[in-house]
Amino acid sequence: MKQNALRLGLDIPKDVSDMGEGWRRLQLPIDLGHCYSDHLELESGLSLVRVNYQPKCHLIEETACPHKERVLVITLGLTGESDFHQTNQNSLAFKAGHTTITTFSNTPGERVYQANTPVSQLRLIVNEPWLQRYLGAERCEQVLGNGHLYLLSNHSSTSNTRTHALALSRHIQTDMHHSPNKLNTHIHALSILCEQLDGIAPENLKSQASLNVHELERIERARQLMSEHLETPLTLASLSQQVSLSQHKLKQGFKQLYDTTPSQMLTELRMQKAYTLLTTGHQVAQAAWMVGYRYPNNFSVAFTRYFGRSPKSVMGHNG
Repeated sequence: MKQNALRLGLDIPKDVSDMGEGWRRLQLPIDLGHCYSDHLELESGLSLVRVNYQPKCHLIEETACPHKERVLVITLGLTGESDFHQTNQNSLAFKAGHTTITTFSNTPGERVYQANTPVSQLRLIVNEPWLQRYLGAERCEQVLGNGHLYLLSNHSSTSNTRTHALALSRHIQTDMHHSPNKLNTHIHALSILCEQLDGIAPENLKSQASLNVHELERIERARQLMSEHLETPLTLASLSQQVSLSQHKLKQGFKQLYDTTPSQMLTELRMQKAYTLLTTGHQVAQAAWMVGYRYPNNFSVAFTRYFGRSPKSVMGHNG
């Protein structure tokens, strides 16, 4: 895409607007499309950013991190997908339905957006003093690392996070255009932070030093392969080979990113898919075959163990 993309340097002029109630909007020239980000400092050290981009052409926007100290950034993908490429070739993908947690200090790079594709994201940015105040010096140091760009987690957003993110989006509109409701905005932001910080406890971080960004991307790819090929007999060895990662790294990564094992993840994906198939009219034998079970009896046992009810009890009950 880079050959056909419009590259915007750091000197590209942006329209800066005061949106009221503490919100500040940075907008690219309108002839490039509908591309802006809204910024709000919720409290000292904690900021909320809403990104809405829909460029008319493929766009590469050079960025220079404005943070001199180490920061932690939680990005919630709401719509579309964008990429970030660091100058040392590290890269990150921000996708709808995913929560991405990164740490860095001064990290120049470039953000990449597809033409005519809407991208909407929420970002929570926490600086070092704020994090230290809530986590303590030792845990803060483990989380923030050495200041280089580091991917702590990239996982599907939980239902709880999605609920708070949608509520935040609604409150942002209210805060800007009607009577502000800052307390609710603050509560939803802190609720997301609380859940995500619990997931990156120090005892989990000790194993992260040996997993780089590219390895974590391969682990995410392994989960995607599981989801796309539920009907295929998958083994740890075959999955490891497909994503070019050792079995040990694969198991380590699943524990780090998803707090589960590859086997448990595969079972969860299969059961959730089977449940959907059964509630939309498929027979037990059909559902079993479509999620990788060759014998319906084995499927029924696994389904009942997972949900606490038999496959026949959910057939045709959509919702």
